[in-house]
Amino acid sequence: MITIEAPARTRLPVRALICWLALVPGAAWALVRLAGLERGPLVQAVAFTPYVAGWSLVPLVLALALRRRQPAVVAAVLALALLGVVLPRAVPSGQPAAGGPVLRLLTANLLKGGADARTLVDLVRRHRVDVLAVQEFTPEARAELDRQGLAELLPHRQLNPEVGTTGSGLYARLPLSDGGFRRNAGFGFTQAYATVAAPGAPPLRVESAHPAAPYAVGVVDEWFTDLRAQPRATPDGPLSILAGDFNATLDHAPLRALLATGYVDAADAAGAGLTGTWGPYDGDLIPPVTIDHVLVDRRIAVRSVSVHPVPGSDHRAVLAELRLPAA
Repeated sequence: MITIEAPARTRLPVRALICWLALVPGAAWALVRLAGLERGPLVQAVAFTPYVAGWSLVPLVLALALRRRQPAVVAAVLALALLGVVLPRAVPSGQPAAGGPVLRLLTANLLKGGADARTLVDLVRRHRVDVLAVQEFTPEARAELDRQGLAELLPHRQLNPEVGTTGSGLYARLPLSDGGFRRNAGFGFTQAYATVAAPGAPPLRVESAHPAAPYAVGVVDEWFTDLRAQPRATPDGPLSILAGDFNATLDHAPLRALLATGYVDAADAAGAGLTGTWGPYDGDLIPPVTIDHVLVDRRIAVRSVSVHPVPGSDHRAVLAELRLPAA
């Protein structure tokens, strides 16, 4: 039996088509991410951009293996675009020449107050934390933290415990003033705030941030509203820090817009910006994403950032060691 092999020219378009089709998801993702077009279900999807950036190398390898030059060029451009916005988070950046005191700040989402209080207090004690910001802070969590000794470690406080997920609080080793809390429009999450008096540094306003979560398409508007309502930085005025569960990653346009007012993401500055802080710690099959942040005034130097598991919470606590400007 004689078999006739198809001419090479009939096989080449198929190879090219495969390469071009493989580029479509990455091209669409890059357009949404780079142009800040996330809306509806795309808001959740954009949180996974670091994983898509890694996948973007697959179409490039495929095009090179099939010797398709044009798809390979386009694949390289897309991979560079996506990796270019992600990989810098793993590289420490230059820091301002701050000459004031060191301040250690820890933020933790307590998951309806169910986070293990002993673990959290041990973190405060072991790392000599100066300021603790908590979200989903309940009356029961307040009592249990005090039972574990937090009152002796961080005696100054601005607290708003509430049943459920809406409570918020600040604890400090240093004196606090001008404290209070505000309520977001979305889910009614509250955000405790106060001014920290660190010897040798200017007054520092700290707020425990907790905008709405975009867990469904119907609440995306609340997510946008809460993020846009976060206090802007005042780079020519008082120092400020926002720390907490932002329900947003650095790939979300509203968070990037907030940073552009004069904040720096501490984990990004320290080269730890790709460390996940939420999921799959509660058992869901969701790759970890970075939605808990410490946003600091750009005049504050970031010395280090680390992430710590807290049993009973679906979030990990974020610890930032900072150096403040001198007074």
